[in-house]
Amino acid sequence: MRTSSSTQGRSTPGFSDQERAAMKERAAELRTEAGRGRGNKKAADELAVLSKIAEMETSDRALAERIHALVTTAAPELSPKLWYGQPAYARKGKVVCFFRSGDVDKERYSTFGFTPEAALDDGDGLWATSFAVAGLSDKAERSILSLVERAMS
Repeated sequence: MRTSSSTQGRSTPGFSDQERAAMKERAAELRTEAGRGRGNKKAADELAVLSKIAEMETSDRALAERIHALVTTAAPELSPKLWYGQPAYARKGKVVCFFRSGDVDKERYSTFGFTPEAALDDGDGLWATSFAVAGLSDKAERSILSLVERAMS
Protein backbone atom coordinates (compact mmCIF):
# COMPACT_ATOMS: atom_id res chain seq x y z
CA MET A 1 0.00 0.00 0.00
CA ARG A 2 1.29 3.47 -0.81
CA THR A 3 1.87 5.86 2.07
CA SER A 4 1.80 9.04 0.01
CA SER A 5 -0.77 11.62 1.06
CA SER A 6 -1.69 12.21 -2.59
CA THR A 7 -5.09 10.87 -3.63
CA GLN A 8 -4.49 11.21 -7.36
CA GLY A 9 -5.57 8.02 -9.16
CA ARG A 10 -7.41 6.74 -6.10
CA SER A 11 -11.10 6.24 -5.68
CA THR A 12 -10.73 5.99 -1.89
CA PRO A 13 -7.80 6.30 0.55
CA GLY A 14 -5.63 3.18 0.80
CA PHE A 15 -4.91 1.15 -2.31
CA SER A 16 -4.62 2.96 -5.64
CA ASP A 17 -6.95 2.10 -8.52
CA GLN A 18 -4.01 0.29 -10.13
CA GLU A 19 -3.37 -1.78 -6.99
CA ARG A 20 -7.06 -2.68 -6.76
CA ALA A 21 -7.04 -3.77 -10.43
CA ALA A 22 -3.99 -5.99 -9.81
CA MET A 23 -5.72 -7.63 -6.84
CA LYS A 24 -8.86 -8.23 -8.92
CA GLU A 25 -6.75 -9.80 -11.66
CA ARG A 26 -5.05 -12.06 -9.12
CA ALA A 27 -8.42 -13.14 -7.71
CA ALA A 28 -9.64 -13.96 -11.22
CA GLU A 29 -6.44 -15.97 -11.83
CA LEU A 30 -7.07 -18.00 -8.69
CA ARG A 31 -10.68 -18.68 -9.70
CA THR A 32 -9.51 -19.80 -13.14
CA GLU A 33 -6.85 -22.08 -11.63
CA ALA A 34 -9.42 -23.66 -9.31
CA GLY A 35 -11.81 -24.33 -12.21
CA ARG A 36 -9.31 -25.94 -14.58
CA GLY A 37 -8.57 -29.60 -14.92
CA ARG A 38 -5.02 -30.75 -14.13
CA GLY A 39 -4.22 -31.99 -17.65
CA ASN A 40 -4.41 -28.65 -19.46
CA LYS A 41 -3.24 -26.37 -16.65
CA LYS A 42 0.39 -25.98 -17.71
CA ALA A 43 -0.49 -25.26 -21.35
CA ALA A 44 -3.31 -22.89 -20.36
CA ASP A 45 -1.01 -21.03 -17.95
CA GLU A 46 1.69 -20.58 -20.58
CA LEU A 47 -0.90 -19.42 -23.11
CA ALA A 48 -2.18 -16.87 -20.57
CA VAL A 49 1.38 -15.56 -20.05
CA LEU A 50 2.04 -15.32 -23.78
CA SER A 51 -1.30 -13.56 -24.29
CA LYS A 52 -0.49 -11.07 -21.54
CA ILE A 53 2.93 -10.39 -23.12
CA ALA A 54 1.29 -9.88 -26.52
CA GLU A 55 -0.98 -7.19 -25.01
CA MET A 56 1.96 -5.14 -23.69
CA GLU A 57 3.23 -1.93 -25.26
CA THR A 58 5.94 -2.54 -27.87
CA SER A 59 8.99 -1.79 -25.68
CA ASP A 60 7.76 -3.87 -22.72
CA ARG A 61 6.59 -6.64 -25.04
CA ALA A 62 10.10 -6.98 -26.51
CA LEU A 63 11.62 -7.16 -23.02
CA ALA A 64 9.02 -9.62 -21.74
CA GLU A 65 9.36 -11.88 -24.79
CA ARG A 66 13.14 -12.00 -24.41
CA ILE A 67 12.97 -12.60 -20.65
CA HIS A 68 10.40 -15.35 -21.23
CA ALA A 69 12.79 -17.03 -23.66
CA LEU A 70 15.76 -16.65 -21.27
CA VAL A 71 13.91 -18.02 -18.24
CA THR A 72 12.33 -20.96 -20.04
CA THR A 73 15.73 -21.84 -21.56
CA ALA A 74 17.71 -21.51 -18.32
CA ALA A 75 15.10 -23.28 -16.18
CA PRO A 76 12.72 -25.44 -18.24
CA GLU A 77 11.40 -26.91 -14.98
CA LEU A 78 9.76 -23.55 -14.17
CA SER A 79 6.16 -23.21 -15.28
CA PRO A 80 4.98 -19.89 -16.73
CA LYS A 81 1.89 -18.47 -15.03
CA LEU A 82 0.25 -15.13 -14.40
CA TRP A 83 0.94 -13.59 -11.02
CA TYR A 84 -0.89 -10.36 -10.14
CA GLY A 85 -1.68 -10.09 -13.84
CA GLN A 86 1.96 -10.21 -14.98
CA PRO A 87 4.28 -12.97 -16.30
CA ALA A 88 5.87 -15.17 -13.66
CA TYR A 89 7.65 -18.52 -13.46
CA ALA A 90 6.90 -21.07 -10.76
CA ARG A 91 8.31 -24.28 -9.32
CA LYS A 92 5.72 -26.62 -7.80
CA GLY A 93 3.16 -23.82 -7.93
CA LYS A 94 5.31 -21.27 -6.09
CA VAL A 95 6.58 -18.25 -8.03
CA VAL A 96 10.37 -18.05 -8.26
CA CYS A 97 10.79 -15.08 -10.62
CA PHE A 98 8.60 -12.55 -12.39
CA PHE A 99 8.47 -9.70 -14.89
CA ARG A 100 6.61 -6.47 -14.14
CA SER A 101 5.74 -4.17 -17.05
CA GLY A 102 6.84 -0.61 -16.44
CA ASP A 103 4.04 0.63 -18.67
CA VAL A 104 1.37 -1.33 -16.79
CA ASP A 105 2.84 -0.24 -13.44
CA LYS A 106 3.17 3.37 -14.71
CA GLU A 107 6.88 3.33 -13.88
CA ARG A 108 9.80 4.53 -15.98
CA TYR A 109 11.25 1.02 -16.24
CA SER A 110 10.15 -2.59 -16.09
CA THR A 111 11.31 -4.96 -13.38
CA PHE A 112 12.60 -8.53 -13.31
CA GLY A 113 12.57 -9.95 -9.81
CA PHE A 114 12.74 -12.97 -7.57
CA THR A 115 10.65 -14.17 -4.65
CA PRO A 116 11.96 -15.84 -1.48
CA GLU A 117 11.52 -19.18 -3.35
CA ALA A 118 14.67 -18.31 -5.33
CA ALA A 119 17.93 -19.54 -3.82
CA LEU A 120 19.75 -16.22 -4.19
CA ASP A 121 20.93 -15.82 -0.59
CA ASP A 122 24.63 -15.07 -0.76
CA GLY A 123 25.49 -15.47 2.90
CA ASP A 124 26.42 -11.89 3.78
CA GLY A 125 22.88 -10.89 4.71
CA LEU A 126 22.31 -8.60 1.73
CA TRP A 127 21.38 -9.51 -1.84
CA ALA A 128 19.36 -8.06 -4.69
CA THR A 129 15.92 -9.51 -5.41
CA SER A 130 14.75 -7.28 -8.27
CA PHE A 131 16.31 -5.42 -11.15
CA ALA A 132 15.25 -2.45 -13.28
CA VAL A 133 15.06 -3.46 -16.94
CA ALA A 134 15.10 -0.73 -19.58
CA GLY A 135 16.94 -2.76 -22.20
CA LEU A 136 18.68 -6.10 -22.61
CA SER A 137 22.30 -6.04 -23.71
CA ASP A 138 24.25 -9.27 -24.12
CA LYS A 139 25.74 -8.67 -20.66
CA ALA A 140 22.28 -8.14 -19.13
CA GLU A 141 21.01 -11.34 -20.76
CA ARG A 142 23.98 -13.29 -19.36
CA SER A 143 23.22 -11.84 -15.91
CA ILE A 144 19.59 -12.94 -16.12
CA LEU A 145 20.59 -16.45 -17.20
CA SER A 146 23.09 -16.66 -14.34
CA LEU A 147 20.59 -15.41 -11.76
CA VAL A 148 17.87 -17.81 -12.92
CA GLU A 149 20.28 -20.74 -12.82
CA ARG A 150 21.44 -19.69 -9.34
CA ALA A 151 17.82 -19.27 -8.18
CA MET A 152 17.16 -22.88 -9.14
CA SER A 153 20.15 -24.33 -7.27
